Amino acid sequence: MIKIHYLAGLLIISQLLCNTSLAQVRIITELKDGWKFNKGSHKQAIQPNFNDQDWQTVSIPHDWAIYGPFDKEVDKQVVAIEQNGEKIPSEKTGRTGSLPHVGEGWYRKTFRLPHFKKGQQALILFEGAMSEPKVYLNGQQVGEWNYGYNYFYLDISEQLLTDQQNVLAVQLNNRELSSRWYPGAGLYRNVSIIVKNKESIDQWGTFITTPVVSEEFAKVNIKTNIAGKGLVLITQLMDAEGKLVAIDTAKQPFGQQFEQNIKVPRPRLWSPETPYLYHAVSRLYAGKELKDEVSTRFGIRSISYQPDTGFSLNGKNRKFKGVCLHHDLGPLGAAINKAALRRQLRILKDMGCDAIRSSHNMPSLEQLELCDEMGFMFLAESFDEWAKPKVKNGYNHFFNSDAEKDIVNLVHATRNHPCIVMWSAGNEVPDQHGTEGVKRAKWLQELFHREDPTRPVTVGMDQVKATLRSGFGAILDIPGLNYRLPLYEEAYRTFPQGFILGSETASTVSSRGVYKFPVVPAKDKIYADGQSSSYDVECCNWSNLPDDDFVLQDDKPWVIGEFVWTGFDYLGEPTPYDSHWPSRSSYFGINDLAGLPKDRYYLYRSRWNKEKSTLHILPHWNWPGREDQPTPVFVYTSYDSAELFLNGKSLGVQRKNHSSPQNRYRLMWMDVKYEPGTLKVVAFDQHGKPVAEQQVVTAGEPHKIVLQPDRTTIQADGEDISFVTVSVVDKDGNPCPTAANQLSFKVSGKGTYRAACNGDATSLELFHLPTMKLFNGKLVVLVQSTHESGTMELSVKGKGLKAAKLMLTTN
Repeated sequence: MIKIHYLAGLLIISQLLCNTSLAQVRIITELKDGWKFNKGSHKQAIQPNFNDQDWQTVSIPHDWAIYGPFDKEVDKQVVAIEQNGEKIPSEKTGRTGSLPHVGEGWYRKTFRLPHFKKGQQALILFEGAMSEPKVYLNGQQVGEWNYGYNYFYLDISEQLLTDQQNVLAVQLNNRELSSRWYPGAGLYRNVSIIVKNKESIDQWGTFITTPVVSEEFAKVNIKTNIAGKGLVLITQLMDAEGKLVAIDTAKQPFGQQFEQNIKVPRPRLWSPETPYLYHAVSRLYAGKELKDEVSTRFGIRSISYQPDTGFSLNGKNRKFKGVCLHHDLGPLGAAINKAALRRQLRILKDMGCDAIRSSHNMPSLEQLELCDEMGFMFLAESFDEWAKPKVKNGYNHFFNSDAEKDIVNLVHATRNHPCIVMWSAGNEVPDQHGTEGVKRAKWLQELFHREDPTRPVTVGMDQVKATLRSGFGAILDIPGLNYRLPLYEEAYRTFPQGFILGSETASTVSSRGVYKFPVVPAKDKIYADGQSSSYDVECCNWSNLPDDDFVLQDDKPWVIGEFVWTGFDYLGEPTPYDSHWPSRSSYFGINDLAGLPKDRYYLYRSRWNKEKSTLHILPHWNWPGREDQPTPVFVYTSYDSAELFLNGKSLGVQRKNHSSPQNRYRLMWMDVKYEPGTLKVVAFDQHGKPVAEQQVVTAGEPHKIVLQPDRTTIQADGEDISFVTVSVVDKDGNPCPTAANQLSFKVSGKGTYRAACNGDATSLELFHLPTMKLFNGKLVVLVQSTHESGTMELSVKGKGLKAAKLMLTTN
């Protein structure tokens, strides 16, 4: 299927490629299905008559590596990770996920564009291609790009055939030692062709800002770059309901740019709490003839960063409650999927999160669209390397030649998203040392300012002492500190900006449902089972626990917020087990790789979510063999005090206090002696009145499978996904927190089985196969729609368990 979007008047339609009598001025064709793929070297694949019948048929977005198998020899790196303080190289087996992303791969697509006529302009847009794509059309190379995370477009007007078969070929090459995490492989984001008149609005040629914002009115400034002479631009501003708000006509461009200032009375402002969106419809005319039309969604909001008080949105001071996110989507790999992104953001929204940092790369357009809609501020990052390498074949090879054009494309493609409130020029770059690094930081920041004067620039700095000496941190709009809590005060006193951003914080490690004894704080702790404790007292030698960040965030008005590492576990970088096979994904996530919350989720929720109360108890209460042994109980709650009961007997009241960071934000009963039964916590309000309770029960043997979908109705678009949480309960309905049963999955009807994930960082089971073990009683099954409406049924079975079935609807 090829999706076509016609822009003519106010009409936008999506349909199968067909003949139409509409007077289209701009047609966007998404190249989704019917691609051919093969991994390997195929130099003749650029030829239109090349035989690709034996190649795999795939749909885009596509990640060729996510199907495995896991292999410790894939991209095995023997390296000392300098930013982690390592001095001696060691073998890193799972650093890039142990999935087969390394190597060359080819994609081919045959298509016709009957609406394209000679004399028009045709652009092909790649939103991300991993990596170093070379693009061929009808046997001719039309362009190439190096950076796999960037968006780029190529003019194919001369090579495109009119009303004939066209053959597109894309060569990709992923080098070993080119990444610090799982990068994915292939055409992992969307590909589309834009056909328009030569007299038209430039690609990404509209730039909308809101320089004046008040309750009474807002001034909307629109700069529109065009091609052609003697043209008139008419712009309509529409509200979220499609009603006309304002209209303006511009007849005299400055060179090839129109500039309009349009007043919007009593605007509705964009914020995480009220993410209201307008859109501007820009129509370009030659006389009375419509030449082009572009619709641009935007929000009205103001941002400010001031010394000592920090960040303000729409005139109101606030602190970022943010998380860092890698680009992979767990069992889907790097292949972009809007349903998966939306699910992530829903989970984070309930936690009280209000900001995202795309680490350490340029975000997908879908992620930004969802952040606009759902209300998340965004720190859009660009690079993990500059000129000095972290990995042998990383971006350092392209920095000097490509950094400017990569930043230009990042800014132009994304600058109209109101969610973006700052740019990041880099993360933990080795260039932090020395005068050359200062010059590079200044150059990059000036590039961002040139392309977008309205947003500040930061860099995530981990070599803080070096940046204090060199002036690196002093030149940045926003000094971002990655960890290094003992240096916050000195950085605040030394840097001139008057505030500090926690650009990367915490890096606490844990495995969902795993608890280790004794419960003591530890750094770089290694266990034989390859797991980390969910008591949330373990981190790395260079990182810290969440409570340590909370103290600075709460007590220092000049600390403007934090971005926690990370919102979700991600493929690769299995610290502290990066030298311990079979660990192949991270332990840093607040949620695991399947998107299931760890206990730490509720610690952040208790502090961040001001709309809903939180009361969460840990650990689980199935500990055969620990009878009468100390088994500490933690409670993460938005209440200040609570009483704990074991089998009806009070174990005392705990109150939050300032004796330590942990006692300030957690309630902890350290001397509980384990006995099977019921563990209950009762929380009190500020007057000492019981207001909420929670309990965990010692479960019996696994008896029955339970299915809980995030949505029961999804779209029949071939891409939408329902995420079904699978758990096991005993005969009384109590969750079985240690169950590890092997389950099998089957989907029938108008849907397909897509993948499964259990969140176990040491599991080598493949996501796309319809069987997987539970990890600590849970896993998630992904069920995907087809292009047909109707119903589908998911059935889940396991030996000795009562099976479960779930009916889902697609429309």
